Amino acid sequence: MSLYSLIAGGPLAGLETGVIIAIAAGAVIVLWAVGGYNTLVRRRNHVDESWADIETELKRRYNLIPNLVETVKGYASHEKETLENVVKARNAAASPHSSPEAQAKDENLLSGALRQLFAVAEAYPDLKANTNFLQLQQELATTEDRIQRSRGVYNDKVRALNTQIEVFPSNVIAGMFGFDQREYFEIGDEAEREAPQVEF
Repeated sequence: MSLYSLIAGGPLAGLETGVIIAIAAGAVIVLWAVGGYNTLVRRRNHVDESWADIETELKRRYNLIPNLVETVKGYASHEKETLENVVKARNAAASPHSSPEAQAKDENLLSGALRQLFAVAEAYPDLKANTNFLQLQQELATTEDRIQRSRGVYNDKVRALNTQIEVFPSNVIAGMFGFDQREYFEIGDEAEREAPQVEF
């Protein structure tokens, strides 16, 4: 039994062939639109998940810094300005941000403050030999590596979402349903791209 005979004897009997083709084409367009929408939702959720991973690592970093500052303070209490700069930069970075760009700006300042702190630590051999300090610097180095990996994953997910939003015909669906491009989480200049040096 052919498809035509099924249609001719079924609920579509009596409809013109053109109407049937229009209905089939409409169904294909609806299925395509649903598939495109679902792809955009999945990509957006992947971006959100990747950002959550970055935030987890950043919080871990923020939690390590007060202990690091206290350890350094025990050996270099007269380096008050450097210690205060680290605390100030940590608090700014840990505060809520409106965008990844704003977050990256404060993270850059924090990385610079940490570089200054470790430069100060170079002048104190007893501090560099302190077990607690060594453990904290190792944990911070591991966290910096995790942040870099998470940033790479996040930026890959953002690129995939942004590309999907830009290319035709999925840009039509993105526009209809209000999907917006996301910002990359980037470091400003080449000096800032390096993680704080925590190995002595």
